[in-house]
Amino acid sequence: MLPIGTPAPEFELRSHTGETVRLSDFRGKQHVVLAFHPLAFTPVCSLQMQTYQRDLPKYEGLDAHILSLSVDAGPAKKAWAESLGGISFDLLADFHPHGHVASLYGVMRNDGISERASFIIDKTGTIVWAKKYDIPQQPDHGEVLEALSSLSGR
Repeated sequence: MLPIGTPAPEFELRSHTGETVRLSDFRGKQHVVLAFHPLAFTPVCSLQMQTYQRDLPKYEGLDAHILSLSVDAGPAKKAWAESLGGISFDLLADFHPHGHVASLYGVMRNDGISERASFIIDKTGTIVWAKKYDIPQQPDHGEVLEALSSLSGR
């Protein structure tokens, strides 16, 4: 897993909305919460995305954009977002080449899925916070929000 202080590797992926998203699109504009999750349509991942959606105003208030990634294909991400009642942040497909972005960030597992891991990338493009969770563990959104709040004024 990439350490804090590392420049965040650039990537370009398709969102569940069909848009192309580049990490560099946010440089100088917003912090990024980069949330790797193992697979769409699983209970813990579904709860994780619903919690981000519920808390989205808090993230936006801290000048942060959420990018959630898994190795699922784009059509699966779109169907999953719809099944969750709609997701307004980006669900990105790290599908082809399989898990390329997860590999860049050091969170690709040998079994073909990514770890459940979160990174905060500040407006300069630097990783300023990172944590890996056990696959069945729900990330603590409070600690992510706290880390983001410490960036205010940067």
